[in-house]
Amino acid sequence: MSTESKLVLLGTGGGPTPKRERNANCNAVIVGDATYIFDAGNGISRQLAYAGIPFNSLRTLGITHHHSDHNADAGTLLHLAWCANLARPVETFGPAPWERMWGHFLNYSKRDVQIRVVDEGRPDFASLVTARDITEPGVVYEDDRVRITAAWVNHPPIEALAYRIDTTDRSYVISGDTTPCDSLVELAKGADVLVHEVMHVPSIDPLLRRTNGQRLREHLINSHTASTDVGMIAARAEVGQLVLSHFVPSTPAVPEDVWLADARLGFDGPILVGEDLMEV
Repeated sequence: MSTESKLVLLGTGGGPTPKRERNANCNAVIVGDATYIFDAGNGISRQLAYAGIPFNSLRTLGITHHHSDHNADAGTLLHLAWCANLARPVETFGPAPWERMWGHFLNYSKRDVQIRVVDEGRPDFASLVTARDITEPGVVYEDDRVRITAAWVNHPPIEALAYRIDTTDRSYVISGDTTPCDSLVELAKGADVLVHEVMHVPSIDPLLRRTNGQRLREHLINSHTASTDVGMIAARAEVGQLVLSHFVPSTPAVPEDVWLADARLGFDGPILVGEDLMEV
């Protein structure tokens, strides 16, 4: 049994509006023939198909927080995986009210599930998937391949988590959405790979051309990490590699050399500007 691991960036865009340049947020950690998904923005099921990740390899789905660019296709991903070939249990978790939200999705998908169970002989969908609210930081999942640890991060006004995935050969940290915060640095200490959200503050002005522009700008500044600060976080955590993702703005595109130059202000280790379907 292979236990070699890799990270696949299934979606690297930030914000709820669908974009041509980048898919909505999602990361997959693959260990041998087991896949662990973190966040599930719009379009993620097709991204798994593009990446060649078997739907029946899914073991977990962890949600960082309940903004739609991180959870819009959480239920759809699992439903469509079941429609394909998923026949093994999947554990899902995230901040409250994830359990209640999953219950609503089961009601939404009930008619299709009933028909496919009868017409196609599929297993019961609801019994395959468990949903759990994360209420305390710490280890939230462990099996023969990984140990997943969660920590609260700062993304006001919504509760948000970051996840650390320790495998036998490498460790990965998914920041989710956050400002610079000590809890993330502690979670990421010594990790091989840190996938961190990033925002280029000078380029968000085009987002303000709307009636709620000033309010949106306040939210972005108060709940995300500037590209000039992300390197400092990686350096404090002493990670092996920094991977930039969840780009704000994704449209208009900021040149890659700008992202890299800003991140290098605080970190002299390897830095990747993430792209959809990139393997790390």
